[in-house]
Amino acid sequence: MPDPTNLTDRVALVTGGGAGIGRAIAVRLARAGAHVAVTDIVPEAARETCELVRGVGRSALALIGDMRDPQQVQDLVDEAGSTLGRLRIAVNNVGMMGNHPAAPFVDWTPQAMSDVVTGNLLTTMYACRAEAAAMIRDRTDGVIINVSSGETTRPAPRLAPYGAAKAAVNHLTGTLAVELAPHGIRVNAVAPGTTLTREVEAALTADYIRALRAAIPLGGELSAPEDLADLVLFLASDLAAHTTGQFLLSDNGAFLSRSRPPLDTH
Repeated sequence: MPDPTNLTDRVALVTGGGAGIGRAIAVRLARAGAHVAVTDIVPEAARETCELVRGVGRSALALIGDMRDPQQVQDLVDEAGSTLGRLRIAVNNVGMMGNHPAAPFVDWTPQAMSDVVTGNLLTTMYACRAEAAAMIRDRTDGVIINVSSGETTRPAPRLAPYGAAKAAVNHLTGTLAVELAPHGIRVNAVAPGTTLTREVEAALTADYIRALRAAIPLGGELSAPEDLADLVLFLASDLAAHTTGQFLLSDNGAFLSRSRPPLDTH
């Protein structure tokens, strides 16, 4: 019986794939058989992920650019298609706080708000537009997967612009699922629980991390990048052929908890 998770020779694009969750997604798709283009603003990070993809026997392409620039986004998507072949899978993982720390809403400057909305919502919109246009042009039964956040399932004190931008990503996902369905393109969103990437671990205190673990119903474990990568594989595969417009969490049940600690990284 054929393996419905087999992605052999499908072309995937993973934005923000140079480290952490994006890297885990790129490698997981490659292990399932996909050729993978990886975008990142840090050249060495993208190239390191591509080496891991090649290490499992698949083709890889490092694409260096800033996803906040719509022309660069268009150019990167075009290059992925022209080099690796028709785009079938796109995972939009770029999301950033930039240099802006969590803070009470009244302390957020207009520039900080703009930066966070651009880095999370507009980057996703630019990518979806370019990816969808390529899939429609090439008549591929494509899949677009947007990486959102568990902060969209509850109030996000001190992270209001980030939570609002990610909530907008969820709405965008549903809208595009309807608009792109006539072209056979599925669009879904996923979100991890708190994942201890190097950046997150550096931003949170040990006490806060302990409090997070205590608030998780399913075993008290924080998420690993590979957890979300497995969910992405499901949505990218034929197992999810009838799934579109959905928002799926992989957070060990953290969104169910009423005891999530207030965010204070100081």
